[in-house]
Amino acid sequence: MNGDLDSVQSAASEQFGRQSHRYGKGHILEDVADVRAALGTISLPTKARVLDVATGAGHTGLLLASLGHEVTLSDLTEPMLQRAREAATERKLSVQFCQHPAEAMPYADASFDLVTCRVAPHHFSAPDRFVSEVARVLVPGGYFLLIDGTVQDDEPETEAWLHEVEKLRDPSHHRLLSPRTWGDLCVAAGLHIQSRGIHLKKQPDLEWYFETAATSAENRLRVRELVSHAPASIRRLLSLGEEEGKTVWWWPMLTLIARR
Repeated sequence: MNGDLDSVQSAASEQFGRQSHRYGKGHILEDVADVRAALGTISLPTKARVLDVATGAGHTGLLLASLGHEVTLSDLTEPMLQRAREAATERKLSVQFCQHPAEAMPYADASFDLVTCRVAPHHFSAPDRFVSEVARVLVPGGYFLLIDGTVQDDEPETEAWLHEVEKLRDPSHHRLLSPRTWGDLCVAAGLHIQSRGIHLKKQPDLEWYFETAATSAENRLRVRELVSHAPASIRRLLSLGEEEGKTVWWWPMLTLIARR
C-alpha cells in the first residue's frame, strides 16, 4: 500500500507500524470514558453499523462491538490492525477489519450509522477529504464522532508551540486543528454539528510520551528546551508543570459530534 500513500500518510504508516506494540494494554487510550460519554448523547439503532477509522489498537471500535454493534475497524497500517485483532480475539468480539487511509474509504455510499475517529486525525494529510469521506459513507441521519487533540480557538501562540513539540516528538504528526476549523470542515461536507466541546486529558509523563513515539535523543533535548522555556500563556492553558519530578500537562481534547 505504501506506494499509493502521500508523504504524510507514509510517515504515519511507518511510525505506527514500528510502534504498534506501544498502543495496547496500558496505553492512556485504553481508558474509553470519553467515548462512553459521547455515546450517551447519540441515538443509535440497537445493532448499528459502525466504522472506526484509524482504529489503532482498537479501543474505540471494540467498545462499540461490546455494546452489540456491527463494527469495522480500519487503519492505515497492518501492524496496528494486528494489535486490534489480538484484542478482539482476547475479548471474544466479532468485528471486521479493513486497511486503508482515512482520506480514501473503500465503502459504498451510506454504509454506516456511525463513523468514529479518536486521537488520530492530527496525523491525516487531508482532513477535508477525510470529513468528506465520512459524510459520504454515513446514512442520512448517521453520526460522526471525532475525538482528537486540539488547540483552543484564537490561541495562535499555543498552536505554534504545540505543533513544534508534537513534530519533534513524532515527525509523523501533521497538524492539530481547532474546534472551529473542524466545525467548518463538517459543515462544508454537508454535516450538521450536534455538539463540540473541549475536555482536558492529563498526559502522564513527558518521558512516557517520548518512549511511546520512540523520539530521537536530539529531539527529546529540543522538546525539553521548549518545555523549560514555555511562555506563561502556554503554562496556563495546558497546566504545564512538574509533579514528583515528572513533566506533566493537561492536553485539550475536542469531542465533536455531527450528523449527516
